[in-house]
Amino acid sequence: MADVELDVREIPKPARHPKIFGIFDSLDVGEAVILTNDHDPRHLHDEFEAKLPGGYGWDYEIREKRNYRIRISKTTAAAPPRKLGNTADLTANEVDAADVAWKLDFDNRGLDSNLIRLAPGGSIGKHKGGEVDVLIHVIAGSGTLGTEAGDVDAVVGDLLWLPNGSERSFTAGPDGFSYLTVHTHREPSLTIEPLSLRPAATS
Repeated sequence: MADVELDVREIPKPARHPKIFGIFDSLDVGEAVILTNDHDPRHLHDEFEAKLPGGYGWDYEIREKRNYRIRISKTTAAAPPRKLGNTADLTANEVDAADVAWKLDFDNRGLDSNLIRLAPGGSIGKHKGGEVDVLIHVIAGSGTLGTEAGDVDAVVGDLLWLPNGSERSFTAGPDGFSYLTVHTHREPSLTIEPLSLRPAATS
């Protein structure tokens, strides 16, 4: 497949970025989509940087007033692995309730992941899990996982397995409770279905 020429001035604004990424995804490594536009598409560049850091090239062939031509080349077959953040930084500040401090949020991903934080003594009431299994890694504080078979104490470093459809609840210890969840991606996102009237949060 040769480089693809695309004049985005002829495309309605809401459809431009999806069109560009659709073409880009179909390219082989080394090929490119060449855009013609009447302005510098900085927001598009930011979107490429967020989604594909290190996986694309961005070269201006023409950079004049109301006349831009950019070659966006594909440099890797898939989005490269990357660093997303640091859990120590994300859990450094105090939390006064239940909070989703971070979540995995990429298009076309196969996994969902959230960093859940509970304030000292805080809780997520009893609820039934969805149709996906969930892996939990405790990264700060301590707490209790409530199950139908009894309570399970959880401390930093513990790995917890929540089978699909199982009942569970969470209660934070005196230092709060922060844990990372990982499960298969779902549309819409997995949410808690409470079995009681206690406030619920995303697990």
